[in-house]
Amino acid sequence: MASGMGLDEDSGETKGGMWDLDQKLDQPMDEEAGRLRNMYREKTFSSLLLLRLAFQSLGVVYGDLGTSPLYVFYNTFPHGIDDPEDVIGALSLIIYSLTLIPLLKYVFIVCRANDNGQGGTFALYSLLCRHAKIKTIPNQHRTDEELTTYSRSTFHEHSFAAKTKRWLEAYPFRKNSLLILVVIGTCTVIGDGILTPAISVLSASGGIKVDHPKMSNDVVVIVAVIILVGLFSVQHYGTDRVGWLFAPVVLLWFLLVGGIGIFNIWKYDSSVVRAFSPVYIYRYFRRRKKDSWTSLGGIMLSITGTEALFADLAHFPVSAIQLAFTVIVFPCLLLTYMGQAAYLMQNKEHVVDAFYRSIPDSIYWPVFIVATLAAIVASQATITATFSIIKQALAHGCFPRVKVVHTSKKFLGQIYIPDINWILMVLCIAVTAGFRNQSQIGNAYGTAVVIVMLVTTFLMTLIMLLVWRCHWVLVLVFTFLSLVVECTYFSAVLFKVDQGGWVPLVIAAAFFVIMYVWHYGTVKRYEFEMHSKVSMAWILGLGPSLGLVRVPGIGLVYTELASGVPHIFSHFITNLPAVHSVVVFVCVKYLPVYTVPEDERFLMKRIGPKSFHMFRCVARYGYKDLHKKDEEFERKLFDNLFLFVRLENMMEGCSDSDEYSLYGQQTQHSASYLLRSNGNSTTGDNDFTSSTVDSIIPVKSPTQGNNTVTSSGRESSQAEADEMEFLNRCKDAGVVHILGNTVVRARRDSRFYKKIAIDYIYAFLRKICRENSVIFNVPHESLLNVGQIFYV
Repeated sequence: MASGMGLDEDSGETKGGMWDLDQKLDQPMDEEAGRLRNMYREKTFSSLLLLRLAFQSLGVVYGDLGTSPLYVFYNTFPHGIDDPEDVIGALSLIIYSLTLIPLLKYVFIVCRANDNGQGGTFALYSLLCRHAKIKTIPNQHRTDEELTTYSRSTFHEHSFAAKTKRWLEAYPFRKNSLLILVVIGTCTVIGDGILTPAISVLSASGGIKVDHPKMSNDVVVIVAVIILVGLFSVQHYGTDRVGWLFAPVVLLWFLLVGGIGIFNIWKYDSSVVRAFSPVYIYRYFRRRKKDSWTSLGGIMLSITGTEALFADLAHFPVSAIQLAFTVIVFPCLLLTYMGQAAYLMQNKEHVVDAFYRSIPDSIYWPVFIVATLAAIVASQATITATFSIIKQALAHGCFPRVKVVHTSKKFLGQIYIPDINWILMVLCIAVTAGFRNQSQIGNAYGTAVVIVMLVTTFLMTLIMLLVWRCHWVLVLVFTFLSLVVECTYFSAVLFKVDQGGWVPLVIAAAFFVIMYVWHYGTVKRYEFEMHSKVSMAWILGLGPSLGLVRVPGIGLVYTELASGVPHIFSHFITNLPAVHSVVVFVCVKYLPVYTVPEDERFLMKRIGPKSFHMFRCVARYGYKDLHKKDEEFERKLFDNLFLFVRLENMMEGCSDSDEYSLYGQQTQHSASYLLRSNGNSTTGDNDFTSSTVDSIIPVKSPTQGNNTVTSSGRESSQAEADEMEFLNRCKDAGVVHILGNTVVRARRDSRFYKKIAIDYIYAFLRKICRENSVIFNVPHESLLNVGQIFYV
């Protein structure tokens, strides 16, 4: 019997696809030469593929960063330009900001910290959860670590990484503090999803007023609102259907603004190249003093969109994103800022609409149309990033249950969340209509962006220590340089809190309360289920019929526990002394991985002796996976159940298996457990509760051809046929989904803030969010809710 872990002893091939060495050496030389030629062709094709992916990444990743030139200089000098030399100083700050943050920090360092291609704050958190036991809901099991997507590294006991790991795991306060940090980052990204469409579309629409100076600002706001309504209304189609337009639009945008920048440098003032000298930054601060410090809030907008760059990482390899940025995005952005600076050196009174004023008259309207389209693409990228990060938070138990729709069959990461979409639209329109100008929205936008960057820096410090295991000196240098730049920007945006910067703080605070209270309630519910679960001895004591009437059919009892019998089951049979002929305890849990492969999704085991017909199924999902429709989930569950029964009966008839052994068959009341082992027979332990977790195994098809059919094998085959027939009859009789409806209440002696959080906020969120039956796609005609209440 093969181990089931990907090793085929007969073929000599491992799961990594490595051939046997002797077989490889026996190949003829001409065949080896042909193989080398094919490798060269594949390498050439990979280069072409990389270029194509780099082109496509422009439309998804860089739209937000690319539209920053629309509003940077206006927000840097909202009260006008006093000295043309100030333009050179501001340009120098923009050049070095783009070089240090997007280019060096994000594109070449942070993007490498992705979780199998997934980006965002929760992706970093998931990566950390796999390398340290910091997850606040401890529902993981050792079999989860055997997943192909559960990549992690080991530490030397006395290494600095191991010391950091132990420091993080030592106290629950540190785990909660890290989660709070991640939630803060997530909330500010949601704020970005509101502010980016507002400032991008409003800035693009402002081009109408440049050509018609007497036009009222109300007309610009109305046009921006109409575009925003249209943008959010088409979100349900997904980016896959209209995404083919994104890359050409953004590429055309970058080429246009870069070309206009070259033209303006040549026409107005080529001396702006002086800005590459950091000396002008020093002179800028010395000349303007406090005004130069507060103007950093406007300079900060030149790197907005960098955080969305990391959150939208899912569809492209890091090398493609690096290629697109270094070849197209970075040089074009530098040229357009230099071109605007050259124009402002001679037309400093036009700083309010510097971008549109610097466009040659002959191509003004084509550029205006492309600018509007680019603003829509930039908004789309940020909205998509918001959907993705909320889906990640949902999988970690940090967001109320909302409907998640996958809009593409080809791309797993393209999703649409209807409830969040309309909330974003209302808030975005409120911000646009409420502020009515770019300056205050820009102040708010800068505040949100710098907070996300600070959170990313702290998480990256832990990633470099625990995951990359960098030398502490390198970690210190990265952290110090990042914090110096970002804290400088943060101190600048604090001056503008009363000028619009309060908006993202209020939005983030509201979402933080929602997310943290929901997570707190989720943890308390899990702890209640853990402490109130029923012991296996109690189940075994009920006898073969469980002391109940066994009615035809299969009952799927949903629980958050991957071990033990949930309290909901004892509550159910206490009030209704009847249960289905087959009972399956189903645990749907999310792991800190981006996806769980289909063939590794289900874990099965038997509970109690065969006469009980009770099983446990653990369905594992990653934060990018979607729980499929009920019919498909049921079919896969039963396929794995039948495979488990066949495998279990086969093991009973085998004496030479080195992978599985039967656990504890002492009496008719003892359980028949299928247990992973190292080749030794497991004996004698009656602690069924403690063995419950370890007895769960992945269901995999056995390798054929290395077992001898014996009389015991024929008996097991007959037993297998009988049980399979029984299971099929029960399946045909009907399937009922039994879900717990747990009500959480604060104790009478609880503090007032706990009562507010649990009895009002959490209760309200439970009332308005989607039920578990909707999330699991359970049909109402086969749903049975079991109510229970507990106090925290």
